[in-house]
Amino acid sequence: MYAIVEIAGHQFKVEKDQKVFVNRLATEEGKKVDFDNVLLIGDGDNITLGAPAIGGALVSAKVLKHLKGDKVIVFKKKRRKGYRVKNGHRQSLSEILIEGITTSGGKKAEKAEPKKETKKAESKEEAKKETPKAKPAAKKATGKADDLKKIEGAGPKAAEALVNAGIDTFEKVANTDAAKLSEILTEESSRLAHIVTDTWPKQARLAADGKWDELKELQDRLDGGIEK
Repeated sequence: MYAIVEIAGHQFKVEKDQKVFVNRLATEEGKKVDFDNVLLIGDGDNITLGAPAIGGALVSAKVLKHLKGDKVIVFKKKRRKGYRVKNGHRQSLSEILIEGITTSGGKKAEKAEPKKETKKAESKEEAKKETPKAKPAAKKATGKADDLKKIEGAGPKAAEALVNAGIDTFEKVANTDAAKLSEILTEESSRLAHIVTDTWPKQARLAADGKWDELKELQDRLDGGIEK
């Protein structure tokens, strides 16, 4: 018997007594943990699919140890600007042992229900047409956000990560510690973990005070986010 289960944002095909490396779990070493987002279970010729998850199905596992993966080198360079950054990243992982797969309450894949789903989708579309003024509430804004991409080193993804964390103005960036900014980027995506945020609060302070000429002079002195 095998199962496809979602663990810490990734999908894995697992079997009993199999060891799997997943993104770091909050569970302590030696303790058991259950994963209920089981998408598929296969037992010989019998395959059970979820919609999207199988109700009542569980994958039980035991956390063996926490560790870090192999180092990945991230190198960035901008031509004719003297910009060169080399950083390393090691992903935090957990090694788990699959102890069992429990199945119950799932619907077999053989049942053909696509037509019912399309009818439901059509009924939802008709309901939306009848109430076209259902979306305006999402346009409410509590304040003006700044263009954080004006900070050297803060690209669209990094700026989006800060906004998601509630830091959407230069003033808020200036009042946030550089280590905290780096932590926010790492939590958003491991691809942002290499970004150097040491000078972000200083840059944001100049931007918040409207000192754009001084900000440009500072950014001209930066090399990979580090002041020369």
